[in-house]
Amino acid sequence: MLEPRQPGRLSHDDLIDHLVRSTALQRGEAARVILDVLAYFDEKTEEFVRRRHRELQSGGLANAEIFERIAAELPHRAVAPPELSLRQLRRIVYG
Repeated sequence: MLEPRQPGRLSHDDLIDHLVRSTALQRGEAARVILDVLAYFDEKTEEFVRRRHRELQSGGLANAEIFERIAAELPHRAVAPPELSLRQLRRIVYG
């Protein structure tokens, strides 16, 4: 069971059991992995765009390439947001 269990949240015991059976993870490790994955996919579109912009910029990419890459990545998120133009992406980053 994931700790702490919050009211209204679903238990992920079946997923934890599956990971324990199918990997070398211990129960606590499997629970942490699940929480990390859920947190990753809980990131809002604006947060994702800003984070990826920082990551790609620190990797030395130019803005034109950064925004093209982010636009290509967005449809592959767990819950894809509506398609955003390059201008909309820039506005998320720069306001």
